[in-house]
Amino acid sequence: MKPKQIKIFEKNKLQIIWHDGTEIKIGLKYLREECPCASCKGESVLLQTYKPVKPQVTDPSMCTIANIQTVGDYAIQVFWKDGHNTGIYTWDYLLTLAKGEENNESHDYNRLV
Repeated sequence: MKPKQIKIFEKNKLQIIWHDGTEIKIGLKYLREECPCASCKGESVLLQTYKPVKPQVTDPSMCTIANIQTVGDYAIQVFWKDGHNTGIYTWDYLLTLAKGEENNESHDYNRLV
């Protein structure tokens, strides 16, 4: 499933309207907290695991989007106003986040690292 439209909604949510007409909204704070990049969630390289300290959201610019670009035909890259821009959010991951926010879930990447 691919999005037809992606935009900021009410200054604090990312709204995605899919080609089939369904719509999801994800809070920007939650979107930032669940950034899938290695700096935010960690990674494993050659049997070494890097698990970063979770940053505290203290600066409002951390949760303000400066720009969004599509990545191929499968994802978006979010450029946050504080300069962070390494997270690639796939369409499937965005759908997972929408459901996770409804259930107040934090996505732990221990299974990956």
